[in-house]
Order: sequence, then C-alpha cells, then structure tokens
Amino acid sequence: MAKILYITYDGIMEPLGESQVLGYLEKLSRNHSIWILSFEKQSDLQNVDKFESCKKNVYHNKIKWISLKYHKKPTSIATLLDILYGCIVGLWIVYHHKIKIVHARSYVPSVIALFLKKITRISYIFDMRGFWANERVDGDLWLPDSYLFRISKWFEKHFLINSDVIVSLTHAAVKEINTLPYLINKMPELKVITTCTDLDLFNYSPKLKNSKKTEHPFVVGYVGSVGVWYLFEESLKCFKIIKEIIPNAKLHIINREDHDYIYEHLKRLNVDLDSVLISTKDRIGVANAMQSMDIGLFMIKPVFSKIASTPTKLGEFLGCGVPCFCNSGVGDVASIIRKRKVGVALDSFDEDEMRKGVQDMLDLSNCADIKERCRSAALKHFSLDDGVESYNEIYHSLSN
Repeated sequence: MAKILYITYDGIMEPLGESQVLGYLEKLSRNHSIWILSFEKQSDLQNVDKFESCKKNVYHNKIKWISLKYHKKPTSIATLLDILYGCIVGLWIVYHHKIKIVHARSYVPSVIALFLKKITRISYIFDMRGFWANERVDGDLWLPDSYLFRISKWFEKHFLINSDVIVSLTHAAVKEINTLPYLINKMPELKVITTCTDLDLFNYSPKLKNSKKTEHPFVVGYVGSVGVWYLFEESLKCFKIIKEIIPNAKLHIINREDHDYIYEHLKRLNVDLDSVLISTKDRIGVANAMQSMDIGLFMIKPVFSKIASTPTKLGEFLGCGVPCFCNSGVGDVASIIRKRKVGVALDSFDEDEMRKGVQDMLDLSNCADIKERCRSAALKHFSLDDGVESYNEIYHSLSN
C-alpha cells in the first residue's frame, strides 16, 4: 500500500474535480492511503450542505482531505499565495504522515510538488493535463513574450526533468514531449492516461434505443463551457444547418454559469429560441440528459496546446451511446472518432465543409448499431476502471 499526496488546483467540490479527481481516487483508495490537498472556491466553501456532503463522501472512502481556499485576484499574487500555503501544508503532510509519492494535477500543483521533491526526495508524478503555459497564450490570456509565459515554461522544463513519471492525456502530446532537447538521455517514464469516464453512470437506456424517432424531436446536445477554448458560434452555425434539414430539431445546452453569454450568441445568430433548452444540472443529471440526445456537439480551438487535451464530454457522450460532431486538431479526438466511426470531425469551418459534415453526421446517427459502436468506443478508450488500473500500476512501481 502506497502513501500518496494528491494535489489539485481544481476543487473537488467542482464538477471537474468530482469526475476527474474523486472519480479516480475513490477507487484507488481501496489499495492505497491517499491524502488530497485541494484549492476550493469561496462559493463552494460557503455552501455548508455541499461541503459536508463532499467531506462525508471523501471520509467514507477513507481518503484524508485538506481544503485550502482558492484565491483568484489579483491573479499572479493570489496564485503565489496559494502556492506558498500549499508548500507549507504539503510539507507538513509529507513529514507528519510519511508520504512516499506526490501526485500533482497540472502546473500550479506541480510547483508545490517540485518543492516537496527537492526538500524530501519524495517520488513525483507530473500529471500534465495539457501544455498549460501554451494554453494561456492560445487562449489570449497571456502574451507569448510575457514574463509569466517564460517563467511557466521554465517550470515546465523542470517539472518534466524532475518527475519520476509523466502522465499525458494524449499520444499526440507524447510525440511532442519526445522532441524536447533537454530530455535527451533524461526522459522519465511516460504514460498515456486519457480523460476517463464513469461508464456505469454514463450509460444508455435500451428503451430509448428502441423508441421510434417520431416519438421525440431530434435532440442536439451541447454540454459544458462555451468560452475561451470552445467555438460556440461555430457550434450554433452547425445547429442552424441541422435545423434546415430537420425543422423540429432541438438544441439542449447544459451549462453552469454562462447563460447570458449563451443568449447573446443565440440572438446574434438568429437561432430560434423556441428550439433551445438551456439548463444547469449536476453530474447525474448530465448523464440522464445525455441519454435523450441524438448527437453531441462541441467545437474546440485547434491550437497547439490542444494537442495535449481530451474533452471530458467525449467519453461521456460515447458512454451514453451518443455520436459526436466536433473538429480535428484536438488531442487524439479525431483519430478516435474516425477510427471507431462514432462521429464526424471537421477539418475546417467553411460553410461547404460544415454542410457536408452535418449531412454525414445525420446519416451516421441513423445507423442501426450507432449506440453500440459508441459504447464500445467508450469502453475501449475512456474506461475509468482502466484509468484507475494504470494509476495503480504507477503507484505500485514508485512504492517498491
């Protein structure tokens, strides 16, 4: 049994933390002693019922959890403050509980983990989650010649050099890492563990599979974020083309906090508001809603940093038997979609390409075995149990 400190800058009270942190650690805690150090948003910490429910769930799985407050502004100073608190608390956990492995999710936690590695010689897992510094530039949040970008790339180099194991979400990112000159003769172990999905929760109902198309409208599902990385306008243009072919088609958007932004774009593109449903749901509600969708729609900026990304919703849609309409240039998404024939990935956003893509997508959605193909693809590429087993192997290898 290994003793692990897992550090995440994403709060475990957030949907992403619930699915992509707790989803793994609850299962890993059966074989390992795990501490979580997370940074929680003030709004979540003030929700007493939610906090107590999360704490009860964590302790039920024999996981030890320390939650620190996430500071947002001013950005650089707030992040430095969080890192300082994380280093102090992390060092106490490592020494007091004789932790052997620190598992850092992304870059800010890795600053803390690198400090712990240097001070205590603890084993260090760098769970990249993407090229974070490049994401900040690609998302127009930083300038490419800014001191923040240069400092972050310096840290990235030292994360990679000093890690005992590097975990990447995609094979495309591994190819890029293998070209880095400073890793020649210094390459740590590289492991690809994609964004996995609880396929017991994200499943599909045979009753819906066997229902007649005439009994319900054609439902296009859009789940999650609409800004920064997501090309929401292009997604809406695709839906409008679908509406031309299937007049009674509906767009179901599930989103937490960007409803004003969504309505603004719907009105600007003259999307029929009567054909759009906007809702906010918890994780179970998302899974239930996906089962009623005919296709999943999402478009992501095909920029350099996204070769290291896998959208969580891809595995969730496929697990529910829903084929996906998306674009290429994002991690391994297009290769999986095309190889398994479970969707359409656009290579460009010109109108002819989009119209052809829409028609191909509608034809695919009518295939008799499409739900089974999607489910099979999810089991092959996005199984949470497979992801847990991969982490389990890493933990055992570093604890021996």
